[in-house]
Amino acid sequence: MGRYGRLMLIFILAISLLAVGCQGGSVEGTGEKILRQNSSSGEPSSLDPAKAFDEDSMDVVGSLFEGLMRLNAQHQPEPAVAEKVDVSSDGRTYTFHLRDAHWSNGEKVTAHDFEYAWKRVLNPQTASEAAFLMYFIENAEAYNTGKATADQVGVKATDDRTLVVKLSQPTPFFKQLTCYPVYSPVYKKGLEKNPNLYNEAASYVSNGPFKMKTWKHDQKIEVVKNEHYRLADQVKLDGISWTMVTEQKTAYQMYQSGQLDMLSRKSVPSDILAGLIKKGDAKVNPGSGLEFFRFNVTKPPFHNAKIRKAFALAVDRTAIVKQVVQGNEQPAGAFVSPGTLSQTGDFRKAASPFVPLAAQPAQAKQLLQEGMKEEGWKTLPPVTLLYNSNEKNKAVAEALQAMFKQNLGVDVRLQSQETKVFLSNQKAKNYQLSRSSFLPDYNDPYNYLESFQTDHPMNRTGWSNPQYDALVKKAFSEPDDTKRLGYLHQAEKILFDEMPIFPLYYYNQVHVQKDYVKNIIRHPVGPSDYRFTVLDK
Repeated sequence: MGRYGRLMLIFILAISLLAVGCQGGSVEGTGEKILRQNSSSGEPSSLDPAKAFDEDSMDVVGSLFEGLMRLNAQHQPEPAVAEKVDVSSDGRTYTFHLRDAHWSNGEKVTAHDFEYAWKRVLNPQTASEAAFLMYFIENAEAYNTGKATADQVGVKATDDRTLVVKLSQPTPFFKQLTCYPVYSPVYKKGLEKNPNLYNEAASYVSNGPFKMKTWKHDQKIEVVKNEHYRLADQVKLDGISWTMVTEQKTAYQMYQSGQLDMLSRKSVPSDILAGLIKKGDAKVNPGSGLEFFRFNVTKPPFHNAKIRKAFALAVDRTAIVKQVVQGNEQPAGAFVSPGTLSQTGDFRKAASPFVPLAAQPAQAKQLLQEGMKEEGWKTLPPVTLLYNSNEKNKAVAEALQAMFKQNLGVDVRLQSQETKVFLSNQKAKNYQLSRSSFLPDYNDPYNYLESFQTDHPMNRTGWSNPQYDALVKKAFSEPDDTKRLGYLHQAEKILFDEMPIFPLYYYNQVHVQKDYVKNIIRHPVGPSDYRFTVLDK
């Protein structure tokens, strides 16, 4: 090898070493602080604020956008893009006064961007799963269901800095709702020219603490500090990256080898989680929502309520939490999770569980026999349990399969699918029994129970009950909190009397992270906040 070749080799080795150094949280030689984490579901379902409605997607969108209000470290809403808000004496009109905020391209965020964004969510053609979260706004539901025009929706930018919102009825948690990603503004001027603005990194415009840098689909997302953000001087990270590794063991190996700085519960193998918690290497924080399973009541055998109840009672929730999930979760005997608050207090404390935490084999078998007799069946039709591909989900599905066999004498087939395909089939009701999860969008029991109204986009079971619908509708418009909660308690009882779903366990937040990662604000409801996160190396 000649002198030139040797010099080139030395140069290549130097670059390679620099690249290795760049794998750390602090980029060697540059001082850049990049928080490296994992998107456990793989490619986000969407990074469009109108459509991002799963945990991993909202984690990214929450770092890229900021709404009128934002949750603080105490998980309470405080002014963000809005500098202040005036609320009318009847609690139905909110006037938001915007501060001098900017998009990542330097242009000003206006009240017109918010009006356009919210009406875009509600536009039936957008097909936003989260549109129902705006139904508290006057004529929002009517517009979303094709019964009103956009002009009739109670959202109006009266000038560049003023947004007036009229609600159908007083909604005490409305400020909290405006913190949620679906209430983010969007870049009106850009979307009008390019409807696919939020599908690629090159065209992405946002207004949050970070802005899009790279989006390699099915591989990696990189965001960097947004110099135009209102609190840019307080944002300590230079950026955040999300790899897209769906296999838990691989993600954990990357964490151990220093390629990732932190992992959420979904990226940690269940068989080592309990040990990590015991040693203090995994931290447990309060959470909200729950893991549950849906029955498709339009398909045999689960059109029969007794058979649904039989399957629900065949499950040992405590055993699944202690032996399978192993993350210090709480077994669930109802739908609304503990810690779900209203003005009156904790909803869960006022009502007993509806299903026992331990399996009830004798009762389950009796209900199964009665249900089969009602249908005139000697043999139960084949049953398939559908879940999205994930090691934890697989372990839970296998545990349920064993319980159904042991406690009911029923053989259940398991079917796993990639998350996007799984969700598509669940929405289309192409399943019999399906793994499901619920993460609340705001801290109120109504958010949980509205999901099972007839034809609600989150129902996905085919179940319908007019009495349930009427009670939830009454709760929606009832200003007296005690009466409102009474309606919701009655509705939850009906849900379990007919059992279109069965609960498994309530979520908490479990994560592992390097000691040098500090100041992540983890909200029990909603995505985490990385504005003040530091990598203290």
